[in-house]
Amino acid sequence: MNDPNKKLESLGYPLDDAPAPGGVYKPVTVIGSIAYVSGAVPVARGRLQYAGKVPSDLDLPAAQRAAGLCAANNLRMIYQELGSLDRIARVLRLTGFVNSEPDFTDQHLVINGASELLKEIFGDLGIGARSAVGMTQLPLGSAVETELILEIHS
Repeated sequence: MNDPNKKLESLGYPLDDAPAPGGVYKPVTVIGSIAYVSGAVPVARGRLQYAGKVPSDLDLPAAQRAAGLCAANNLRMIYQELGSLDRIARVLRLTGFVNSEPDFTDQHLVINGASELLKEIFGDLGIGARSAVGMTQLPLGSAVETELILEIHS
């Protein structure tokens, strides 16, 4: 299956479930062939699905699922803006934020959940530069947040 729209939906992420902005910002800003996708938390059907600190409230597998949902939300945001995920040429950068306990040092493993989803959708073009950062808190008490920078076809 090469259609990224169908692939995302086949993985259980309906395209029409893009999260609503939680503040005063644009979900996506496009400049030339670059799309900046705002941060997304693990929301589905308007409800936060994963909250709390990693690893005390969520273990690593749950946090990885949260990161995958965040990346799916980033893709749904770009779908809402562009009308198709076919316009994505490649992922340039993924930034992931993990609501971490002070001694937790596996943020990179949490954000693998997002990277793996992007690779499943776009193959090697879904893997770009990346940062995984521990935070003392995230919006709504979310466990994870991700943002993307994408190259898009005009």
